[in-house]
Amino acid sequence: MRFNRLAAVAAGIVVSTMVLAGCAGDDADAGNGGGEGGGDDPIKIVVLGGMGAEGILADNATTAVTAALASVDAVNDMGGILDREVEITHLEDNADPTVAVTKLREYIATEGKPDLVMNSGPSTITEAMLPILTQNKIVSFNIGPTTGSGDPSVNPYSFDLSASVPDYLGSFVAEMDDRGYEDVAILHGSSAYGELFGSLGETTFADAGFTVTGNEGFDNAALDMTSQLSALQQGDPDVLVLDAYGAPLGYVLQSLEKLGWDVPVMGNSSVAATGLIATPAPDGVLGTDQVKNLTMQVYSSTQYDPDDTKVNEAVERMLAAGDIKSSLILAYNYDSALLFKAAAEKAGGVDDPDALVAALIDPEVQKAAETAILGLYAFEKDAHSPHVGPEQFAFIPPGELVNGQFQP
Repeated sequence: MRFNRLAAVAAGIVVSTMVLAGCAGDDADAGNGGGEGGGDDPIKIVVLGGMGAEGILADNATTAVTAALASVDAVNDMGGILDREVEITHLEDNADPTVAVTKLREYIATEGKPDLVMNSGPSTITEAMLPILTQNKIVSFNIGPTTGSGDPSVNPYSFDLSASVPDYLGSFVAEMDDRGYEDVAILHGSSAYGELFGSLGETTFADAGFTVTGNEGFDNAALDMTSQLSALQQGDPDVLVLDAYGAPLGYVLQSLEKLGWDVPVMGNSSVAATGLIATPAPDGVLGTDQVKNLTMQVYSSTQYDPDDTKVNEAVERMLAAGDIKSSLILAYNYDSALLFKAAAEKAGGVDDPDALVAALIDPEVQKAAETAILGLYAFEKDAHSPHVGPEQFAFIPPGELVNGQFQP
């Protein structure tokens, strides 16, 4: 069976808590979600996202929601899930946890439990939604992880899609080893992520046999990081590992230039996610001397490869479904419906959430999903978060960002 590939896109554009097909049913019917209805009823997926938020939150949510719509489009083109069409509803949460909770509760009350829920971040949305999803035994995928969102002992039906800090650091270790570096300095921001990156980075690099010559943090509100960089320069490292996001990254690069320190800089994924890196002067730094020594950490899928058919098809579907306003590191949701399809086929249906969870941690199911943004998620029984190997990352120089991918 082959379904209209535009059905999911058209459905997803309707920002509503109402079901997208058959919404004229009576109250008894409204209590039945896709998992409860069974038969030939559509399988129902919900994606929350703050496309109506402001700034970078809106851009990130737009990319994430677009990826979700494209994912359902791809699954329906494959014949749906167990010969049932997949229907997706976008609930606009404005990146506000209170709104997200209200919209999700309204949907469940009027349309019944969806078979799958995705979100578009940030992590505050995940944190607010998880108690409802866990109580109702609804399988969910998160692109904004929290402390317990990938812990099945706390949230048994929740799966994180974003790689963990240890996974990111593991790719640094592999790359620095390949380059022959021995002495490493770390500069990081004051965000919760930055502090974690700095502390774990120091122990991870030391455990891997590198000498950490210095580890400095900066206040994200600061306008000059010369003092921290000067202190790190005294250690004469082979490389500077950098965590910085947004405006602080610009100030770090300016401070490096001011100091005249000619050192290789390896930026983490926060650096790669900052728009000025992919923007030419005068609005950005692309093509300037400030980034001549910089390489940055990305997923392999975030760097354009004309031979990567799977990723290129994902990008084409996303462009047909909506807008890509940030890098593909925010497009995890493209893999969500593919993972859910493979799990449902293994479980023989979508009615039993425990069977779906058991399927999602099956390595063969994960391989069968043929995901694109990450090639393999490697969920495990005791850890519902990805285990991403260094081979799924790349370190590349800054470049123009086109359709979510850095151009070579």
